Amino acid sequence: MLRLTRACDGPILEPRQDVPWEKDTVFNAGVIHDHGKFHMLYRAVAHHPGDRNRSSIGYASSVDGIHFDRLDEPVLRSNEVPEETQGVEDPRVIKFGDTYYMTYTAYDLRRCQIALASSKDLIHWKRHGVIISNEAFGNNKDAALFPEKIRGRYCIMHRPDPDIYLAFSDDLHNWTDHVCVMQPKFEWEATKIGGGAQPIKTEKGWLMIYHGVDKQMWYRLGVALLDLEDPTQVIKRQPEWILQPEANWELKGDVANVVFTCGAVLLGRELWVYYGAADTVIGLAKGVIDDFLAEL
Repeated sequence: MLRLTRACDGPILEPRQDVPWEKDTVFNAGVIHDHGKFHMLYRAVAHHPGDRNRSSIGYASSVDGIHFDRLDEPVLRSNEVPEETQGVEDPRVIKFGDTYYMTYTAYDLRRCQIALASSKDLIHWKRHGVIISNEAFGNNKDAALFPEKIRGRYCIMHRPDPDIYLAFSDDLHNWTDHVCVMQPKFEWEATKIGGGAQPIKTEKGWLMIYHGVDKQMWYRLGVALLDLEDPTQVIKRQPEWILQPEANWELKGDVANVVFTCGAVLLGRELWVYYGAADTVIGLAKGVIDDFLAEL
């Protein structure tokens, strides 16, 4: 039975109380390792009376993957377009060529929709708007792009409650051939499942770390392996979770009993998984990719 191991005794990123837009929570970070550095795009919230949950996206970088330097201003703010009046949430980032692409949830108090932005430097972002609206699937979250094309087409995973879907596109804007690939199956994910970190390519298949929610609303992480040539086919899915809330800072916070990932990095044969804990801070857990592939 696979388990991730916490890399530190406490969070690696916490809110800065003197920074107005992230004074209360930082969590759910997309992470990519490029040009010898770890680049993190994280969700941040500052609570205000009558407006508790307005999210922005901040940027941080690190040489060692644990100690991060942050910008003083967010790289993406809410309320700049109508679809994002309440928040830009849960970023996940990949790179095609010399361009970074970030999928995120656009939230306007009524709808959660999948949006896309692009950047050359991870700091200055161009919005491309909503790419999967709520018209076809209702509220939708947890979108992540595959980091390379599948049979000549872009591939994305997304989460119409309560399942994980894949869809395909020729241009990153128009998505078709939506197919459900995973549904809640085990007790620890009985209420719903959703995408986690961006899919990671291995020699055995696409490694997908996802989250599951049980009937008591505990959020845990699980793992599955998808076929390289046809990721709509699940090779294997571990029945047990790989990380659950256990530390005090994972059990207590803005939302209790939550571990939730939006980003993971494969360094050599070591898997680094960054996760939001209790929707308040960011933690790091690790595993050996060979152990995962042997199990899956």
